[in-house]
Amino acid sequence: MNEQANEKKFAGEAAAEYVENGMTVGLGTGSTVKYTIEKLAERMNNEGLRFRGVPTSFQTERLAQSLGIPLVTLDEAIELDLTIDGADELDNRLNGIKGGGGALLREKIVASASKRTIWTAHAAKKVEKLGTFPLPVEIVPFAAAVVLRKLEGEGMRPEIRQVNGEPYETDNGNWIVDLHLGEIDDPEHLEQWLNLLPGVVENGLFLNRTDMAVIAEGSKVTVIKK
Repeated sequence: MNEQANEKKFAGEAAAEYVENGMTVGLGTGSTVKYTIEKLAERMNNEGLRFRGVPTSFQTERLAQSLGIPLVTLDEAIELDLTIDGADELDNRLNGIKGGGGALLREKIVASASKRTIWTAHAAKKVEKLGTFPLPVEIVPFAAAVVLRKLEGEGMRPEIRQVNGEPYETDNGNWIVDLHLGEIDDPEHLEQWLNLLPGVVENGLFLNRTDMAVIAEGSKVTVIKK
């Protein structure tokens, strides 16, 4: 296992320690939170931890089911005690970019239904300014041409995400457009502008949506709170 994979494991497992008996927990999507989910299953078996999970993607749902984690739908849960998720970028104010795994809409919905949100990440995800990681935007396929023209007109260098030569389809049946921005000077304004575009379902800017980050650098795990 290389250093980055080790950091993901340290961070993901450390975040799992914040889950307590009786909680309903949003389970994020991605390579770091995968270690969180595996650690939670281990705690169930070794410590008798009891909790329910709400998955943010089909991928996470399959993993949790394979590990014997009890799951409920968001409708059944109504309100969650905690959501643990990864981040593709996060800054010093704990604002971030998410959606590299294509689950940004469900991740944002689940986080909005949670009392607390924790992000877990390896050290390279921490940045001074958001934007180096391409910003994912989930769009309705019917509106793709119109949305792309608008984004191109603003110099945002949009690309429809592809898998095997075809547009990547989210769990919601939508497409992802990745914006190559370099740096985002005003993320609050950009978030509002994107979501006002007809055809845009949601964007990958997660602003003021997390309470704490668990970050691993080497074997050292640091907790950052708001």
